Amino acid sequence: MSMQFNYPSVFKSFDEMFSASECPREHYQEVYEILKSLGISQFKEKEAFSRLASINQGITFTVYSDGKGIERIFPFDLIPRIMQKAEWSIIEEGVIQRIKALNLFLKDIYHDQTILKEGIVPRALIEDSEEYCKRMKGVNVPYDIYTHISGVDIIRNSDGEYYVLEDNLRTPSGVSYVLENRFIMKRIFPEIFKESSVLRVDSYPGILYEMLQSIAASGVENPNIVLLTPGVYNSAYYEHVFLASQMGIQLVEGYDLTVIDKKVYMKTIEGLRQVDVIYRRVDDVFLDPTVFKPDSLLGVPGLFSAYESGNVTLVNAIGNGIADDKAVYSHVPDMIKYYLNETPILKNIHTYRMDIEEERREAFSKMNQLVVKATNQSGGYGMLIGRESTEEMIENYKKKILENPRNYIAQPTIELSTAPCFVNGNIEPRHIDFRPFAIYSPSGIKLIPGGLTRVALKKGSLVVNSSQGGGSKDTWVVN
Repeated sequence: MSMQFNYPSVFKSFDEMFSASECPREHYQEVYEILKSLGISQFKEKEAFSRLASINQGITFTVYSDGKGIERIFPFDLIPRIMQKAEWSIIEEGVIQRIKALNLFLKDIYHDQTILKEGIVPRALIEDSEEYCKRMKGVNVPYDIYTHISGVDIIRNSDGEYYVLEDNLRTPSGVSYVLENRFIMKRIFPEIFKESSVLRVDSYPGILYEMLQSIAASGVENPNIVLLTPGVYNSAYYEHVFLASQMGIQLVEGYDLTVIDKKVYMKTIEGLRQVDVIYRRVDDVFLDPTVFKPDSLLGVPGLFSAYESGNVTLVNAIGNGIADDKAVYSHVPDMIKYYLNETPILKNIHTYRMDIEEERREAFSKMNQLVVKATNQSGGYGMLIGRESTEEMIENYKKKILENPRNYIAQPTIELSTAPCFVNGNIEPRHIDFRPFAIYSPSGIKLIPGGLTRVALKKGSLVVNSSQGGGSKDTWVVN
């Protein structure tokens, strides 16, 4: 039996493969023809092979939403998401612009605060946020780079326009799946790669390692670089192991490090060895129990003093969470105009701030049309999707908002674009988003051509987050 495309006759969302029913876009034509020529049994064999490859590679992610918190194979759909080079160039340019502005914003609010003094961004919005790290005020970071590694979540609306959904400048995850997805696809569909001019993504570990080397304190010729992980129970532990292995650096936990005279040392069988750069995948609050959370067992006592003294570089900088705050997000276009004197290339989604009474009142009047989010949550947690909620659920959420309006924002429900996925023997549309990864070094900002396309595997769902049971696709940028 040959493959069937189970698509509706009328599209509610922009579809990446089809411009209309059974009418593939030009850059998808080759993949479309190959898929049509395959039998279901052939495709299922390839799917089974991809699962086996994932198991052998240990490509896992921990899903906490079901209350079990167990590791699962990261779901991977074999039909690639394809993007033309011209499209990618706009995204790349827009992400670089955005990261530059956010980096300048972080430097500003922890130093001169000119954007607050001039009223471009409200002072209370920053200083009332739990994510604003007062201990970072006045602390100089190497090369004035805060946002060394960024993942910017991008969606496409029903008109095919790109929008930024949110910024991830703390410890963004997912790049290992980009690399592993490509590895699996090249093995399973070599015939497609022979025909398509797909730009490579495997340079990422090298670019990342070069950046980590370049930001060590001046005078350090061969910096000792480590990746600090919370440990095996962290949802992204697979990625920590993968990246450390790819770069040839040591993977460490908090107990492997110690601070003496404001310098960080790694414990080895040959004695203590000074650490110059820490790529940390531990959240701010757990990094140093003497400064932040006193009962943290994941961090290193005294680490902040070493960082503050310039004796170790942390990637990313402490305090970046304020730039991820979903209420601050609404001001990123203002930052781009203020710091760069440029028009934003990538648009923001209209955002209602719940701490502004007029905006809250308007949002409350149409909650069944909005998505409401906690400003300091990620991974799809703490969210209300109005159109999927009962009146009782909406009223209860309104009460939560009124208890602390600053901690919530609301946005219109966007019909995310769809892409074809292999589901139950058919090819059906599923909603997707896109997370490209940017690396900021003293020589500039670089992106690999592609990123993580996340898929809402449940039919009709708009929640693509891995932590909520979503999956992923290989993303191809083609000439």
